[in-house]
Amino acid sequence: MEVKVINKSKHELPAYQSISAAGLDLRANLDEPMILRPMQRTLVPTGLFMELPLGFEAQIRPRSGLAFKYGVTVLNSPGTIDSDYRGEIKILLVNLSDESFTIENGERVAQMVIAKHEQISWKSVKVLEDSERSAGGFGSTGKG
Repeated sequence: MEVKVINKSKHELPAYQSISAAGLDLRANLDEPMILRPMQRTLVPTGLFMELPLGFEAQIRPRSGLAFKYGVTVLNSPGTIDSDYRGEIKILLVNLSDESFTIENGERVAQMVIAKHEQISWKSVKVLEDSERSAGGFGSTGKG
């Protein structure tokens, strides 16, 4: 699938790192490093603008290495970019650690996965069909 893109960043376009990769790494596009203090959140610019086809979304997800090693993650994970959005892609990061984290220009700060989606129409009813699970939730099918 081709996606129209404007790259105003100082970096090459994101690319898949392997033939089976689902996500593209997004890089910080900064004039100077950003310091993210403990429990602070910030929007990190990427310099990328795109036009997704109708019926698709971009999901912004954390990078596992940043989350595990430094406690830095995407706050609204996964973030959704709708196909009609044309603004700059920015990453909402939060530092959940007890130490400051410096975001450098070009640092990989998140990954983006493109996904197909559907829109629903509601059908109002009085009763829902029963299922094996029924109304059980939040741990009703086991420990976790």
